[in-house]
Amino acid sequence: MIRFYLLFPVISLCLMSSCQSKPAADSAVEESAEAKSLLQGIWIDTETEEVTFRVKGDTIFYPDSTVQPTYFKIVGDTFHVGRNRYPVLKQTPYLFWFKNLAGDVIKLSKSDDPNDVLDFNHEHPQILTSLTDVLKADSVVAFEGIRYHWYIAINPTKYKVTTSSYGDDGVEVENVYYDNIINISVFQGSQRVFSSDFKKQMFIGHVPEGFLEQAILGNMQYNRIDKNGLHFDATICIPDGAACYLISVDVGFDGQCSMQLLES
Repeated sequence: MIRFYLLFPVISLCLMSSCQSKPAADSAVEESAEAKSLLQGIWIDTETEEVTFRVKGDTIFYPDSTVQPTYFKIVGDTFHVGRNRYPVLKQTPYLFWFKNLAGDVIKLSKSDDPNDVLDFNHEHPQILTSLTDVLKADSVVAFEGIRYHWYIAINPTKYKVTTSSYGDDGVEVENVYYDNIINISVFQGSQRVFSSDFKKQMFIGHVPEGFLEQAILGNMQYNRIDKNGLHFDATICIPDGAACYLISVDVGFDGQCSMQLLES
């Protein structure tokens, strides 16, 4: 969850050994309980008429189930969301206007449609676990008359990967995804040639560590068989992003495994 923190500036002027405390009028402005109360409810974009978010208590909820609920505050004429602050231009019981980081004016109106609450029927974010809908695959392949049976199993984990993005309204949000562990097994008849679990950390040296921290091991696919063994393609991507790495995972007939970068 993204947290909001208020920085209370304190300025003291000390002359020699004598310091005078500042008057109460100079203390930091406190959060506006009235503004928070006015913001309770479901808000829609007045231009697109799409549901933007729901405010309940001191938390913002989003229709996108991968987006984390967000704690917020309104202090003075500023809307505090995560690390960012947005100037509030207008607030009434049914209107909320603010300026996003790009300088665009976001105009929201409070929904009076009871069906809009259905957009938030998820107690917990729905987590993207894989870049493919196929979690298990297997096939029999042959080279020089010898048959090999390969298996791939994609196993979702509870290891979270969070990424920051900006919604249509220009407000920064935090998305959460689960990483995967992927197993490859190769058999020649009943004899196991190779079996191993792959985690994204095993690709250090082929993928930058900074990229791996934000990415998930999204998929593993069989590619081909040749004189060097069986070749599989591992996909490591930043969720909802355009950046991916494609790594060849090569399993030799002797059970040895190696990797090489194909694309980035």
